[in-house]
Amino acid sequence: MDHQLHDRLDELQSDPYPHYARARDAQGLTFVAELDAWLVARDADVREVLRRAEDFSSAGSLRPDVMPSPAAFAVLGGGFGGRPVVVGADGAQHQELRAPIVRGLSPARVAAVVPYAAERAAALVDAFVNGASGESGEHKAGHVELMSAYARRLPGEVIGRVVGLDPADIPAVVHGGYRAEELLFRPLSEGEQVAVAEDVVATQHILDRYARARHAEPREDLCTELVASVTAVTPGDGSAELTLDQRHEVVSHLQNLLIAGHLTTTALIGTTVLHLLRHPDQWALLCAEPDRIPAAVEEAARYDAAIQGFRRVTTRPVTLAGTELPAGATLFVAFGAANRDGVRHPGPDGFDITRIPVRHLAFGFGAHACPGSQLAREQLRLTLHELTSRLPGLRLSEDHPVTMRPTMIHRSPQSLHLTW
Repeated sequence: MDHQLHDRLDELQSDPYPHYARARDAQGLTFVAELDAWLVARDADVREVLRRAEDFSSAGSLRPDVMPSPAAFAVLGGGFGGRPVVVGADGAQHQELRAPIVRGLSPARVAAVVPYAAERAAALVDAFVNGASGESGEHKAGHVELMSAYARRLPGEVIGRVVGLDPADIPAVVHGGYRAEELLFRPLSEGEQVAVAEDVVATQHILDRYARARHAEPREDLCTELVASVTAVTPGDGSAELTLDQRHEVVSHLQNLLIAGHLTTTALIGTTVLHLLRHPDQWALLCAEPDRIPAAVEEAARYDAAIQGFRRVTTRPVTLAGTELPAGATLFVAFGAANRDGVRHPGPDGFDITRIPVRHLAFGFGAHACPGSQLAREQLRLTLHELTSRLPGLRLSEDHPVTMRPTMIHRSPQSLHLTW
């Protein structure tokens, strides 16, 4: 990608909403060179695409913005993965890949992990209120950088618990998730790409160790569900070890699930707190009336979706919104744009936790709706409960302007400095 195009992509990703508004107002679909895709921005059109998986395939839904160099690919060749995962599959294959994740994130399993999530949320808030530092090592009384001290920690610990990871391995796995995202979506020098690829491979080897361990000794966790889903035999029945191909498959699932499970929720925590504190009257209302927390979670997710959208590819010539598309055309299906469509959400550019809820698309829709949405909502609910009850005087630090991470995949503040 040339520098000019990359600069324009950064600008679009840092604040995509004006681009979305123009696309919604235009006739038909708009082709966006920065995304190399047709932008699907209206709520009705997004829903139509998501309903018609046979015409709009998920293959390549996570196509990289930046293709890794041959040297980085050589490093990645020493790792695991590269097999189909649920977000990029269609039809029967998608249902097969999705089934163990749905079982592992069932309402009962989510309910079972909520007490642990509540305990960890309280402990993380205790740590920064009482003077412990975040990843930066800095701490001042009455100040926290929320992303490092809290938002990047709680979701990893919670999804790690669901998957069955040892707490000691979670920081490395979370780090590996961010490095994988960096490799695929940020421009890096060849040397940086190689270093990032080495971190990604190190994470894959950790996950491979879990895959083999759960095959030998199954437990009541999501890792065991995923291992069982790729083997023709029951884990732990004394049969042969996992084949190399099965190990690649399990690691692919685990890597995809863990990234989806922590980066998305981390982003949602950041944007939710940011927008509430940018609207002090609504923050005060939430502190006074905590029963509004679930509605605040939904409004924050609608207003600034963590997953701004995914790509789809046409499987045959189709017409969408009056635009004729050939087979093989790439679309960027923008959930974030649909959530600001005034046809469905009156006053869509206003942040209002008292609005009458209308189903939004922040967690997707149809066959690919996020199976972890309830787990994410619970963590957001717990976060707002902790912060409103313990730090009602919370506000954005005037010394640290907020900038958004330039990405369509896990949109969130780069950092979030708060004072009280």
